[in-house]
Amino acid sequence: MTTSTTRALLLCAAVAGPLWSAVSLAQAATREGFDLTRHPLSLLSTGSLGWLQIANFVVGGILLLLGAAGLRRALDGGWAPRLVAVAGAGMIAAGVLVMDPADGFPAGTPAGPGALGPAGIGHLAAGSITFLSLIAACHVLGRRFSREGARGRAVASRVAGTALLLGNLWAMGGGTGGSLTLAVGAITAMLWIAWVAAETALKGRR
Repeated sequence: MTTSTTRALLLCAAVAGPLWSAVSLAQAATREGFDLTRHPLSLLSTGSLGWLQIANFVVGGILLLLGAAGLRRALDGGWAPRLVAVAGAGMIAAGVLVMDPADGFPAGTPAGPGALGPAGIGHLAAGSITFLSLIAACHVLGRRFSREGARGRAVASRVAGTALLLGNLWAMGGGTGGSLTLAVGAITAMLWIAWVAAETALKGRR
């Protein structure tokens, strides 16, 4: 059985994905000039209300770091908790390093990609680290579930990781609606990590 401390840490990971997703999507639906088919969710960190998304990244990253400690205890170590921890650190860095305004957002910004400053470059690097870590974590969990004979969970893990991989590749390749496919992939992977953490906490898996 998991201890109360381990369960509390796992619940941090269980909250991280849904919280980050809900706050991001709520802003995407309400911020003037934001278009999820053209603008990545990271762009919400710019403008007068940018502090909301900055805080969202930092809080989400801290929750993932805490959750990774819970996963390490509950799953007896392994690569999955380490990868979740790296993803958490990447999210914190992505919050601190703010993306540059671009493509008409915030409202009044000229159309086009815009200038890419040091913070913007750092944000892209942090985002890449986060995405790669989440992709790997999902596939590592898929392999773990396969060994345990949990075929449904193994398939779901691999689907979540592949969704983020394909969404990221499509966005990097400049595909139509790339920001949307990336958002779908990132949210899918984060919600799957959250589900695994919540299930582990509730069932007392070791």
